Amino acid sequence: MRYDFDEIIDRQETNSINTDGFRDFIFHAGPDMKFPYADDEFIRMWIADMEFACAEPIRQAIQKRLDRKIFGYTIMNLDTAYHNSLTKWCQKKYDWSFPREELCFSTGVIPALYQLVELICQPKEKAMMVTPAYGFFKHAVDYNQIACDCSPLIVDSGHFRVDFEDLERKASQKEMKLLIWCNPQNPSGTVWTKEELERVIRIAEENDLWLISDEIHCDILRHGVRHIPLAKLTDYKKLITCMSASKVFNMAGLQFSNIIIRDPQLREQFVLRDKNVGFVNPLSIVAHKAAYDEGEEWLDQLKTYLDLNFSYVKDFLAKELPLAEFEIPQATYLAWVNLNAYLGDIDDLPRFFAYEAGILLEGGDDLFVGNAKGYVRLNLAMPRKTLERAMQRMKEAILEHANKNKAKA
Repeated sequence: MRYDFDEIIDRQETNSINTDGFRDFIFHAGPDMKFPYADDEFIRMWIADMEFACAEPIRQAIQKRLDRKIFGYTIMNLDTAYHNSLTKWCQKKYDWSFPREELCFSTGVIPALYQLVELICQPKEKAMMVTPAYGFFKHAVDYNQIACDCSPLIVDSGHFRVDFEDLERKASQKEMKLLIWCNPQNPSGTVWTKEELERVIRIAEENDLWLISDEIHCDILRHGVRHIPLAKLTDYKKLITCMSASKVFNMAGLQFSNIIIRDPQLREQFVLRDKNVGFVNPLSIVAHKAAYDEGEEWLDQLKTYLDLNFSYVKDFLAKELPLAEFEIPQATYLAWVNLNAYLGDIDDLPRFFAYEAGILLEGGDDLFVGNAKGYVRLNLAMPRKTLERAMQRMKEAILEHANKNKAKA
């Protein structure tokens, strides 16, 4: 089956955060916040969901479940078929699997992270992460009133690498209890090498740290790139792996994730403290199972389309905004672009682009914890024509700002 990623889908009046929740999420403002653009005139490049239709096998599986007519309280502890589907996927994609008893569930990786930090860290203990980082990593730590240390990534010509000396120094603090890792990394899109991952594992082991690996972007890769699960490289008991089909198959609203916990005691506590008391959405189960069983063809076509979108953005920036720093990431559908050369004097980049270009995007230290000043994160999972309009609008706003600055000088 050929999938149409050029289709323009109307998402208005679907209670989507993407279309209806941006004022609160990006700007921390209410519905009275006004812009020079109507809401339906914005081009949305911000939150990490796609403008593409969900794969047909997933929609068919949901429809088949709808035809069963009853949607009562649903549990997963007796289910073996789902674990078999997930195992086959993991074995094929990563040559890795895990025992069924390690598999727990949550409504999402972020809710799980909030719960795990609560279980792992005590008052006066600390957690750490590399930056820039997905903002909710820090939110989960702050929510639990735990101190947080950040280790800035080193940037070489658009390539991101870990400052291992800094990471090791901060990990060795007696108060440090937890390392929150992102594999592949968000927002940079870096796919960590085997050597880098092994060094992270060694740091965790030597300092007796719990290690949470968020691997939700692990299947959104450029063609030819392979993901290595952290758990494939070690039998370290204090490792928790978080995965889901929700990001790659564009069904985040179904609220379902796989939380793989090796340590039996933590696993028991995680289940006992589950705020949903073990219940899951029945439609989420069949959707995720269908993704693992029948979604590979759609995913392969998606990756091809995204590869071309990334190439378009790379070429556009090189030609039209040559001072912008950008390298095509190995993973995710998110472009992490350094605009400091043009907009270094702008403190609030999301506000600038919303008002000056009609573009909704995320960027800067406020949204990405730190080490992110002057960067924007662009969601490229959209039809090509929409992407072309977005890049043109961004260019015009950036160059107009540069010309104003020249006139002032």
